[in-house]
Amino acid sequence: MKILVVGGGGREHALAWKIAQSPLVDEVFAAPGNPGIAAFAQTFPVAAEDLPGQLELARRLAVDLVVVGPEAPLCAGLVDALADADIKAFGPDRRAAEIEGDKALARDLCRRHRIPGPGYRWFDDLHQALAWIDQRTPGPLVVKAAGLAAGKGVYVAKDLDEARDAVRECLERGRFGAAGRRVVLEDKLEGPEVSVISLTDGRTIVPLESARDHKPVFDGDKGPNTGGMGAVSPAPRVPARIASQIEREIVLPSVHALNQEGRTFRGFLYAGLMLTDNGPRVLEYNCRLGDPETQPLLMRLKSDLVPLLLATVDGTLESCEPPEWDPRPAVCVMLTSDGYPGNYPKGLPIEGLDAVESGPDLQVFHSGTARRPDGIVTAGGRVLATCALGADVAQARERAYAAVRRITFRGCHFRTDIGLR
Repeated sequence: MKILVVGGGGREHALAWKIAQSPLVDEVFAAPGNPGIAAFAQTFPVAAEDLPGQLELARRLAVDLVVVGPEAPLCAGLVDALADADIKAFGPDRRAAEIEGDKALARDLCRRHRIPGPGYRWFDDLHQALAWIDQRTPGPLVVKAAGLAAGKGVYVAKDLDEARDAVRECLERGRFGAAGRRVVLEDKLEGPEVSVISLTDGRTIVPLESARDHKPVFDGDKGPNTGGMGAVSPAPRVPARIASQIEREIVLPSVHALNQEGRTFRGFLYAGLMLTDNGPRVLEYNCRLGDPETQPLLMRLKSDLVPLLLATVDGTLESCEPPEWDPRPAVCVMLTSDGYPGNYPKGLPIEGLDAVESGPDLQVFHSGTARRPDGIVTAGGRVLATCALGADVAQARERAYAAVRRITFRGCHFRTDIGLR
């Protein structure tokens, strides 16, 4: 088989790395890919959001399957375009992907189908949003840009003044462009967070192992939210009873709700949850694998990923054996550019990559890098992720951070507490 992976971040590096291990696969391509992927696959400079370019590339390469990694091309309808051209593609179509592309739509869907989540209201008018905040009891409030904002459009306001300013950032100052033309205001929930990702063809659900993302940029969950500063799998504090409750009260109803509303979902359905004292609650949905949760999950996946991808596309997941997982935990630590998630420099030389001995238990996944004649340089806010397996979380942390200490670039930042909870 020939498989094309669409995207160029750490999630796509991990996907391409895992797909390349399949005995079913002869060639792996990536567009646009990154220097890490280029070590074992052919890459092409076609942007993930360039739908005509991706379609032309898939035709030219005569691939057997296209695996779409990021949310933007999914929400733009790349899978629809490929299907119309009789090219097999993994991922939800445009209507199903709106569960991530429109957070207001997702909240309304949960309310209609009684899927537990926080109390909320959404607004596209600044004055109406501010008037609603004025009527609130003083306290924290979560403000979200309703559209795609690369994981950065969420404000956890500690008081109503911060909430008002966050609303103005979206609706008045236009910080997130079209993504922030509508805002969702939610009650702030308390409890540990967990990412629950399931593979589904709309009829059968195959739960993946749990993972926990670390969103805020600084240790102790301080500072602004990011696309993710690290992850651990399995997530702590998810006993079998809670996992069963999540499947029964959230995952199954979510898949059924999408079916009933004509949005049959085929792909990775991600539910970001808060485990409150009153049970699990949906914080957000994603229409794809999380980044950086993908990295530790695929490090732990012992089964061949490709048959699961094909069965999802073909609607035959029920015939697949459940995936087998390495019982050892995995810890992933993200190295970011100075200033991220705000403005940050690019083009800084990265040193030490050759000093990290990669293998089955340790990988360095590229997230925002580029290759120049004199070496690999930074090209994004999230630059690299070290991911390691260990006999326990402590050993996995030790291995991941040992790799972090070997890699340097000016202004390199990382959290030191990934996996400590």
